[in-house]
Amino acid sequence: MVYLYAFLIGGALCLIGQALIDFTKLTPARILVAYVVAGVVLGALGLYEPLVDLAGAGASVPLTGFGYNLSKGVKEAVSQKGFLGVLTGGFTAAAAGISAALIFGALASVLHFMIKRRKNCDV
Repeated sequence: MVYLYAFLIGGALCLIGQALIDFTKLTPARILVAYVVAGVVLGALGLYEPLVDLAGAGASVPLTGFGYNLSKGVKEAVSQKGFLGVLTGGFTAAAAGISAALIFGALASVLHFMIKRRKNCDV
């Protein structure tokens, strides 16, 4: 049943994003920011956690899940470190995801450079 909920919730989030692309003049970058901000707001209000509990990766993997993770990290850091947690909590909670994005982005750019260079040498 967990897989079904993950599929339905994750699919609904993707469906909303696709509808925003198709039926509005919003750019993908603005939709991305809106999803992250929506995750932060819903996480701060305590409304996103039940969704994560219900759907698991269907709710935590999309961009709204990243925003939720940021808000959760800030809440925990504020309770432990006070006001300083506002500045550090989000980075601490999302460090693994941000690091993975940077590493895989760098690897993809090196791979792209190598393929492009090889194609130019064959000519």
